[in-house]
Amino acid sequence: MESSSTRESIESDPLPLGNDLEGRITEKIKHAILGAPRSIKDPGVFHRISLIAFLAWVGLGADGLSSSAYGPDESFRALGQHTYLAVALALATGFTVFIISYSYSRIIEHFPSGGGGYIVASRLLGPHFGVISGSALLVDYVLTISVSIASGADQVFSVLPPGWHQYKLMVVASVIVLLMILNLRGIKESVTVLLPIFLVFLATHVILIFGGIGSHIAETSRVVGEMHNGFSNGLAALGLAGMLGIFARAYSMGAGTYTGIEAVSNGIQIMREPKIETAKKTMLYMAISLAITAAGIMICYLLYHVTPVPGKTMNAVLLNNFAGDWIIQGIPAGWLFVVITLGSEAALLFVAAQAGFIDGPRVMANMAVDSWLPRRFASLSERLTMQNGVIIIAGAAIGILLLTRGDTTTLVLMYSINVFLTFSLSQLGMVRYWIKHRAQFADWTKHIMIHLIGLVLCFSILVVNVYEKFAIGGWITLVITACFIVLCMKVKRHYSKVNDQLKRLDDILTDIPGLDFPRTVAFESKASTAVLMVKEYSGFGIHTLLSIPRLFPNQFKNVIFVSVVNVDASTLKGKSELDELIKNQQEHLAKYVKLANQLGYGSVYRIAEGTDVMDELEKLSAQIAKECPRSIFFAGKLVFEREKWYQRILHNETAYAIQRRLQFGAMNCMVLPVRVFATQK
Repeated sequence: MESSSTRESIESDPLPLGNDLEGRITEKIKHAILGAPRSIKDPGVFHRISLIAFLAWVGLGADGLSSSAYGPDESFRALGQHTYLAVALALATGFTVFIISYSYSRIIEHFPSGGGGYIVASRLLGPHFGVISGSALLVDYVLTISVSIASGADQVFSVLPPGWHQYKLMVVASVIVLLMILNLRGIKESVTVLLPIFLVFLATHVILIFGGIGSHIAETSRVVGEMHNGFSNGLAALGLAGMLGIFARAYSMGAGTYTGIEAVSNGIQIMREPKIETAKKTMLYMAISLAITAAGIMICYLLYHVTPVPGKTMNAVLLNNFAGDWIIQGIPAGWLFVVITLGSEAALLFVAAQAGFIDGPRVMANMAVDSWLPRRFASLSERLTMQNGVIIIAGAAIGILLLTRGDTTTLVLMYSINVFLTFSLSQLGMVRYWIKHRAQFADWTKHIMIHLIGLVLCFSILVVNVYEKFAIGGWITLVITACFIVLCMKVKRHYSKVNDQLKRLDDILTDIPGLDFPRTVAFESKASTAVLMVKEYSGFGIHTLLSIPRLFPNQFKNVIFVSVVNVDASTLKGKSELDELIKNQQEHLAKYVKLANQLGYGSVYRIAEGTDVMDELEKLSAQIAKECPRSIFFAGKLVFEREKWYQRILHNETAYAIQRRLQFGAMNCMVLPVRVFATQK
């Protein structure tokens, strides 16, 4: 069974054939690791796989919050000797967090089904801007995982003997594999497991920030005096332009601080109803926690005169200065606090990789639905996870870590460029929206202002990042992103050519005369029956139906149409959406039945729904074989004039796969070809 665009069935990996012992053992191991399957027919499943605002904050906000382990570090290092600018830098960081967060909260209101950069750019700027934004996001999510895991490992290995550093790559690869398995089990399960880590991070950093700042309140006049003297000396030595240049560079070098904000708007589909309110609460939680943590750590760097130490992160140095000498009843409480805090930072960085695993596959699924990527990336596993995307994202992250040898400095250089490209396109799209619809809203200037400010901030950071990082590693990110965009364009072009061919079939066959005169033919279950697997009512399915009497004249008395409503990432939103899909599919099948009656066949249809088309087709076929013992099954398959290796990736093998399954189950199945010529030029 095969068709174009939305009418193409997504192939799922075939399960072991038969009921042999090896297959049963494999299934038990699979369920032990990934969990038992979930049924989309269960009305409560959509509630159980969604997240409340607090858990969404853990799963998606951890990406932003964990950036306090390297974002303020990069900013403060860029100040060099001009640390008197740290307070202004901290205020600017907090302000930027709130501006971007608030602008994305407004985007959430306009895109309640998911307001990630790909969707916003596609709808407001056009599909080509969308593929640029989507490609940038995918590369960024892979780097999110790589940077988070590598930086987390740095926190751990900062307190371990140097001889242990040789095992760093092994550790980071193992963590990625572990997170991949957790996400294959399901989003909610992975977030719940990681919740204690998130809470420990919050507790330790509240102590660090408020304790660190509070302990220096009595020295406020001294600190203000030092900052005033530093500013005066800097102004005399560098001039105002020079100081602004240093400030702008430090501000932009800390761009990694803001990279997790987009994740919330891109992950609305996993939110608990009401989704918009849950998403906005999640965004608020993340904005407040990130602004306080990032700005607070930067001020603590200033107060404790933190300077870079080889082999240690700035946070490790800060913690030693803050609590390293604490002794309580002979117990080195300070050392324990440092270890626990650094451990929570490392663990939260591992949690932050969740954003890549949650939103990366979702972006891939959205792009697959729009034919920029192979459509199988929109399919769901039996656990209702986007397993193909999760596995690809994990493999790419491990590949980049091996390529860079897990060096955090190199990864950070590659990081943050793409996310600000996406930020800029999203803000530009919203600015264009409000200008275009200004006549409909009297207060449009109030709405557009936040996006104008966000656009200026995001584009400025993007330009400075590209300028500063291009020659020392940033170019790699741009090259990878550009190559991915070209790949998406080629995939889209292929699907478009195939669609053009199938539209010709639609134009020729879907308007068959005579269907306005109903005809009913009795269905006889004991008579010879052709069972045709179809999707929507289209020229593809009609062509396959008309091939049967041409190949087997006067052979069949009945035709049964079989279809599976494939629930993928674009359709798994709620029970009402699923019911609507089933209703629409029943209408398509009713048209097939009407056509078969006009051709003189007794006809009925059978329908099922599920995430695995193969499983559902096999079950329906087994039921039909019992009901109609003289059945032969037929499935249509696109065939190309010159087969290429990539066509098996871009087009599913559903017809051949179901043929193998049915033949193994002693059911006869034939694959009928539909030829495509104009895709090889």
